[in-house]
Amino acid sequence: MQDLEIKEMLADLIWLNALIATELIQVTENTSAILRKSPPPESCLVEHADFRKKTLLMEENYRQGSVLAQHLNKHQ
Repeated sequence: MQDLEIKEMLADLIWLNALIATELIQVTENTSAILRKSPPPESCLVEHADFRKKTLLMEENYRQGSVLAQHLNKHQ
């Protein structure tokens, strides 16, 4: 593999991991809300928002123009 191919593959993997991570956070919040029959605790929501923000920053370093941020903004 050439260096460019490796770089592109790693960028794809970072994007995919960011997608999985952020969707998993959303699934966790939804499951928590269903089980509690109320929203997750505010402290969790704050921490999850921070996790999303950090994940997006990592993802955007390697995939500028990705629609992941737009998608996540619809969740909030």
